[in-house]
Amino acid sequence: MAKRGESGGDAGLFSAAAPRPLADRLRPRTLDEVVGQDHLLKPDGPLGRMVAARRLASMVLWGPPGCGKTTIARLLAHSTDLHFEPLSAVFSGVADLRKIFDAARARRVAGQGTLLFIDEIHRFNRSQQDGFLPYVEDGTVTLVGATTENPSFELNAALLSRAQVFVLNRLDDAALERLLARAEAEVGRPLPLDADARAAVKAMADGDGRFCLNLCEELFALPADTVLDTNALAATIQRRAPLYDKAQEGHYNLISALHKSLRGSDTDAALYWYSRMLDGGEDPRYIARRLTRFAVEDIGLADPNALTQAIAAWEAYERLGSPEGELALAQLVIYLGTAPKSNAGYTAYKSAVRAAKETGSLMPPKHILNAPTKLMKSIGYGKGYEYDHDTEDGFSGQNYFPDGMARREFYKPVERGFERDLRKRLDYWTKLRERRGEE
Repeated sequence: MAKRGESGGDAGLFSAAAPRPLADRLRPRTLDEVVGQDHLLKPDGPLGRMVAARRLASMVLWGPPGCGKTTIARLLAHSTDLHFEPLSAVFSGVADLRKIFDAARARRVAGQGTLLFIDEIHRFNRSQQDGFLPYVEDGTVTLVGATTENPSFELNAALLSRAQVFVLNRLDDAALERLLARAEAEVGRPLPLDADARAAVKAMADGDGRFCLNLCEELFALPADTVLDTNALAATIQRRAPLYDKAQEGHYNLISALHKSLRGSDTDAALYWYSRMLDGGEDPRYIARRLTRFAVEDIGLADPNALTQAIAAWEAYERLGSPEGELALAQLVIYLGTAPKSNAGYTAYKSAVRAAKETGSLMPPKHILNAPTKLMKSIGYGKGYEYDHDTEDGFSGQNYFPDGMARREFYKPVERGFERDLRKRLDYWTKLRERRGEE
């Protein structure tokens, strides 16, 4: 029987003759064999320096599926002579942790440290995360957590203050190509793919090394003389579902990318992120809502028609449904991307809100208050009010801010789109107001 850990997984418990998945057979045996994470593992990288000093700090490895989090944790333990204790937050509870901490304490007395690896650490609730802290703090265990979710949202601040967060990259084409070459060397023959299909396999893997090797294993099961093009490949293997969780960080990352692409007037990039969200299963109504918000926040009166287009596209989607209605939203993306941009209205509103909070309950000036009763007239309500339509230029220039509050300029239109005309109007009224004040 093989010993645990020889192959880097539980497969090591079985006979050497037992079948093992290709991904397990190719699991790196040293940190040098890990692909795609040189920024952490190279000699001058943070993990490389820790290994060289043979002193690990507690850490959280944050990255997408199949980027090597578990493998790296196991190899870190091996490289620093720590006992590797794996635990899955999905299948474990407080009782399991208690047993591990007791064993780690005994191991420490005997002179060996313990690396406690917790996969999917974000699955533990806040109180369970608090339970780690004393054992991390006193050195009973060196904690290495792995998560696909943003630690800022999912982990306790107290835990994050005691553990460094390292971001692992999704595997790029070069890293995936190295995995394909290793798979071919392991099996002893090339993958049954032409050049375009080989590129398509890497695209299907979407940065996930484990998924890439699983695809290879499926392809190696085909007859040796097979050569697939992209069409045959698509018909042979199942396409990977895109990595997108509508309730988690991917949701916010992609809508942020869409919003900022539109703000930057990069219409093609905006169409790409819009399509990515739809491909991930996002509700088009959510996208329509955010596009409408963009129309008023980032375009505003530079193109007053942007809001009309947004509401029309949203309504068109509601009437047509998917997939036909998605074209209306795509048209809206194009319109918003090519429209002149201004956040002057948005900025003006925020400034006015701040001023309203700062000035409290100041009354309007009496001359603009209605006086429906004799008492109100007697105390000056409405006195001195000038009806603008009866004045020269249709503009009285009176003060409409509260008495005791200096005039403020909240709205500052830009020299783009329709706001260029609005700027001229405001400048004209400012000059009239100044002239009235001098008279």
